Amino acid sequence: MRCSLIALLTAQVLYMGLPATAQDKPLTEFPYTPGLDTSALDTTANPCEDFYQYACGGWIKNNPIPADQARWSVYGKLYQDNQRFLWGILETLSHKENGNTANQHKIGDYFAACMDEATVETRGATPMQPVLDEIAAMRSKADLPAVLAKLHLSIADNGLYFGFGSDQDFSNSSNVIAFATGGGLSLPDRDYYTKLDTKSKDLRAKYLAHVARMFALMGEAPALAQQHAATVLRTETTLARATLSVVDKRDPYKLFHKMDLIQLQALTPGFDWGVYLKAAGLADVSALNVTEPKFYRAMARHWKNSSLDDIKVYLRWHVAHAQASSLSSDFVTENFNYFSKTLRGTPLQQPRWKRCVALVDAQLGEALGQEFVDRAFGPELKNKTLVMTEQIEQAMRDELEHLDWMSPATKVKAIDKLKAIVNKIGYPDRWRDYSSVAIARDDFYGNVTRAMQFEVHRQLGKIGKPLDRGEWGMTPPTVNAYYSAQMNDINFPAGVLQPPLFDPKMDDAPGYGNTGGTIGHELIHGFDDEGRQFDAQGNLKNWWTPQDATKFQSRAQCIVEQYAKYTVVDKIKINSKLTLGEDMADLGGMVLAWTAWKVQTTVVKPESRDGFTPEQRFFIGFAQWACESNRPEDLRVQAATDPHSPGKYRVNGVVVNLPEFGKAFACKPGAAMTSAKPCKVW
Repeated sequence: MRCSLIALLTAQVLYMGLPATAQDKPLTEFPYTPGLDTSALDTTANPCEDFYQYACGGWIKNNPIPADQARWSVYGKLYQDNQRFLWGILETLSHKENGNTANQHKIGDYFAACMDEATVETRGATPMQPVLDEIAAMRSKADLPAVLAKLHLSIADNGLYFGFGSDQDFSNSSNVIAFATGGGLSLPDRDYYTKLDTKSKDLRAKYLAHVARMFALMGEAPALAQQHAATVLRTETTLARATLSVVDKRDPYKLFHKMDLIQLQALTPGFDWGVYLKAAGLADVSALNVTEPKFYRAMARHWKNSSLDDIKVYLRWHVAHAQASSLSSDFVTENFNYFSKTLRGTPLQQPRWKRCVALVDAQLGEALGQEFVDRAFGPELKNKTLVMTEQIEQAMRDELEHLDWMSPATKVKAIDKLKAIVNKIGYPDRWRDYSSVAIARDDFYGNVTRAMQFEVHRQLGKIGKPLDRGEWGMTPPTVNAYYSAQMNDINFPAGVLQPPLFDPKMDDAPGYGNTGGTIGHELIHGFDDEGRQFDAQGNLKNWWTPQDATKFQSRAQCIVEQYAKYTVVDKIKINSKLTLGEDMADLGGMVLAWTAWKVQTTVVKPESRDGFTPEQRFFIGFAQWACESNRPEDLRVQAATDPHSPGKYRVNGVVVNLPEFGKAFACKPGAAMTSAKPCKVW
């Protein structure tokens, strides 16, 4: 994906904000920002020495990070514009007299309940009390499977020891099977629990204090709250030590361990999976993928060695942590203070409307998406995107056919995979049915819970059923795009196909540099270090000759070594083994976009504009999608968890490998943005 906005969405769902300001108003139409913005340039910078500063220096200067954001970017600004547009839709539909369809009433009522802060405030923590009572009623560890199943069905938190859901079988992508995954942690990554540097120790100490304050909000005396916070940290640290690293999780073979129930039961002898599955409505499940067997063994040892009271403490914490955003402001503020202010450096909470819009999109996203598409995404835009996508795919086919390092046998398989890719543009062909989700205008907490239960049941209901290859993993308003290795499809929501990222008014050069590069980026994910391990049908299968695999790895290593030299913040370098897939997609995507654009110039002759040649406009258009600023705290989180490199290196790290860039800007040999030995995989 070009930009990791899913994490941003999660943050917005978690944190309540301040009332909207006078300048913070809903939109009825989109503000226009051109696909190449000359005001974003810093013409005092030398493009051959620091192209990112040249293309984005003006934008960074003129767009300081808002107080309610951990980072700010062109993507983030468009996301906020989309939010304000959705706010306008929801604000209108939230009035009882508006809306003609059941879905319009549903999303309007959900938004109204979310915005009714006074009612939420009066109810305090009482909405989650029935769940806490069920935990308190446990009489022995034998009660844990049934209680956990019930919690997993209604609590939006992967911290309840483990995750359980559905996904495509790695060995047969047409089958949907059960997945038992790792989980159990509240901090961003396992390393936050185990590193011994001063910063990590300080964050753990502050986390401990935060958990204690949350227990105090649930009515515990200070001493007991501190004791229980220590129990939570001890439990999570145990689970963290057994969790795969973020780099290991990029290797699908390390996440594929298909088992039957007897084998799963052997991993956790003290936990009755029969009881769990029956309580979850999955009594017929017979096969599943256990992504991290080592984790399940460690979890079983923890259950054996822990008291029932400690298990209850851990469960109570994760219920409160997961539900904080649906409770009164004291819970929301405490949650914000640690996970946003301390961890990511964000000074202020976001206004409540942002959180409510994000929640509607997260929980009823295709109902809201229909409204967005009707107003902001027409057939001409969809067709223009599809044409560009097909041009990019043809460029990839040409690239594959002329590769000098890949054998004919592997080329045939690669081209077969390319031809099998499905292009999904804008929105799904069939909209999701939310008719079974009960939404009430006076029950915000209940709406969140019922919508979550709907989604969990929907996901679990896929197990053993035919795969729906038409399904999307993002909602239509999302400002992002993705490639799915098992679906073998490219997905471009309508939300990302808006100016300035996709500007139909602009000439082709910046459009191909920006959106063309994004399309190429997603396409390359099918052939990056992770995606290349799946075949045309989306099965985890080695279709490479040993010699070709070795050549691929050698070329990929060039990118690993290049990006490992870049500094994220302080002395922290990019974890280039974590970012390899994204870095490879950035580079390969631009190679394909350039090729496709050159073909397009034979159809529409390019012209110089704004003092730039068409080639220069292509590269400036490419760079300006990545303009961004980050708070130092957020950069530390990004360095530990984000598979994307910082924006500066997603630009400079790419153009240094493209001789076409040096030619476009007349860079001399030895300039910083040139390389005598450029990296190239695709």
